[in-house]
Order: sequence, then structure tokens, then C-alpha cells
Amino acid sequence: MITLTLTAFWRQRQIAQGTLSELLQQIQSANIQRESVFIFNDRSGKRLDIPLNGDIADILAVYPELAETPVVKSRGRPKLGVLPKEVTLLPRHWEWLATQPGGASATLRRLIDRARKPGKAVDNKRQRHDRAYHFMYEIAGDLPDYEASLSALFADDEAAFTASIENWPQDIRQYALRLAFGKEEESQGT
Repeated sequence: MITLTLTAFWRQRQIAQGTLSELLQQIQSANIQRESVFIFNDRSGKRLDIPLNGDIADILAVYPELAETPVVKSRGRPKLGVLPKEVTLLPRHWEWLATQPGGASATLRRLIDRARKPGKAVDNKRQRHDRAYHFMYEIAGDLPDYEASLSALFADDEAAFTASIENWPQDIRQYALRLAFGKEEESQGT
């Protein structure tokens, strides 16, 4: 299971990045007091409402996906990443699955893998765009050329996107580029 990482911004500067516990330690050591900190899920780009003075158990009750060690369930094959879920099918579907080699679970996995292959690039592009949009909506709406950056993002035009965000604060610009195109900005001697 992949552990989610988070990134925190304060006054348009990135002040922390890492797992939930690492992030909270970094924020507490930054000595920000009671000022607003924006925390983003690196995988989705969505802002999370995490109380900085809260207990990790309380935070995990609201955001269980942030757990650094997965909870082991008794069913499935957790060591292989297999989690038990419920699938509802009609009797004719179960009858057909029963005739397939490897059983129902193996057949369903093969069908899903086959269906995912052609759309993988499209899905990745959509996920990149969504992730960057969520972040930009929360933190960059008042920045110059915000609308132009969104147009370039959804056109998947990296050059136009980079040009439209060039006057944004460095940390916001770098994080937006990473979410949108998986790129780290080249350092310009700053």
C-alpha cells in the first residue's frame, strides 16, 4: 500500500511535505502559531481540513487514507494488497464466471486489466489536470493569469501553462507544475 504524502503552504510558501506525522512535526517546528496553513493531498491536489493541534488518531478518524501503516483485515490477501470488497452481479454473470479458468476473482481482475489498458494515458492526463485544478482553485485564484493557466492546463499545453504561472510565488508555481505535468521546475539560480 502506498502511503499518501501531504504538502503544507503558509503565506504562499511551502513549509512542509511528507506523511501525516512528518508534516505535523514540520509545521509545529515552523512555529507558525495560529495562522492559516493550507494542507494538500499530493495524490488528489485537494485541500484537507486538518487541525494542527489535533491528535493523529482524531485526524485518522476523519481521513483514514492518511494512515502510514495499513490496517490488516482478516479476509483477502493483505500481504499481496488484496482487499475484500463486495461485488453484486446477476445470476447469469455468476454462472458465466463459474465456467472461466481461475475462478471469478481471477476472471474479473483480467477483464478489468484489459479494460484499463487503452484508457490509461487518458486517465493519467485527467488525474493530473484534476489534481492541479483542485490545488490552484484553493490557493491561486487571485494570482495573475489564473484563468490563462487553467486554459493551458486543460489544453494540456505545458509551455503555455508554464508561461502563465511564471509570475506566481515560486513554491506555488513549482507545486502546480509538479501536480499538472509531473515536472519539477528547473532552478534559476534562486
